[in-house]
Amino acid sequence: MKTVLLTGANGFLGGHLCRELLRRGYAVRAFVRPGSDRRGLEGLPLDVWTGDLRDMVNVRAAIYGCDHVIHAGALAQVNPARSQAVVDVNVGGTAAVLAAATEAQIERVVFVGTANVFGFGTKKSPGDELYPYMGKRYGLDYMDSKRMATDMVLQAVQQNKLPAVLVHPTFMLGPLDYKITSNRLLLALYQRELVGIPAGGKNYVHVSDVATATINALTMGRIGQSYILGNQNLSYREAFALMAEVMHTRLPPVSIPPMLASMLGRLSDWKTRLTGHPAQLNSSMVAVANDGHYFSVTKAIHELHLPQTPVRAAIEEAFDWFRQHGYLP
Repeated sequence: MKTVLLTGANGFLGGHLCRELLRRGYAVRAFVRPGSDRRGLEGLPLDVWTGDLRDMVNVRAAIYGCDHVIHAGALAQVNPARSQAVVDVNVGGTAAVLAAATEAQIERVVFVGTANVFGFGTKKSPGDELYPYMGKRYGLDYMDSKRMATDMVLQAVQQNKLPAVLVHPTFMLGPLDYKITSNRLLLALYQRELVGIPAGGKNYVHVSDVATATINALTMGRIGQSYILGNQNLSYREAFALMAEVMHTRLPPVSIPPMLASMLGRLSDWKTRLTGHPAQLNSSMVAVANDGHYFSVTKAIHELHLPQTPVRAAIEEAFDWFRQHGYLP
């Protein structure tokens, strides 16, 4: 039986990865932060390892005896836009994992990044793994740190012959989101907290499809190659309409022009500076929402057998899960 060290095991994607790894017969060493929310791991036959990704000694000990590593641990924080903690975890944590995996001669490392480390395109000509990074314009430490971490993995492949494959999910939806991460968008729409519809859009994917392709990358895919894991490109208006239809709620009443949205973002920045507390928005988040982050996933479908579960099903399953677990008023 092969053993996989899974960082970020108690996250939204991590919970699905744990279940799919166990289903396929892997033993799982689940690396989690001290004091973190572990509800998504309850009842699973895991070897739970508590530690900090920035602690090289701890990471080295966690990897000992493992055959593979899936590095899904990250701090996905975009508010505030600049955060040293985000950089420390996403860059420093990745450096520790890569060094320890190289020392341990791990059979294969799968690094979980984000599609936003590549350039996006239009619906007719979506971005792919060859499009250069465009995220610098946003001033988000999350995006910048994930691009830095991606470059570190590629460098480890080239210089240290690390057998690593890189997967980059788009916007994930689905059940088991105990900490309410990306599915918060559904709750905000259902509870009518959204005042309007942004001008941009993004690519959506079922979280279980991401988990399937990520684990496939342990035995499939080419060393040193990146794979965008996604499904359907939708404008925010199209996505919100689909979500509203599934959840039997109404769309936000107005569309928000990009210039007005940018002004709201700047006002939020001023509010944050005046109060010392982050507002609900910042100008970086607004700039992202004004753009269409559309991607092609052809490469992952062909080489990692990425499933394409309809996005509607992901929304339905997420909404049903929230309802069953008392998240809805």
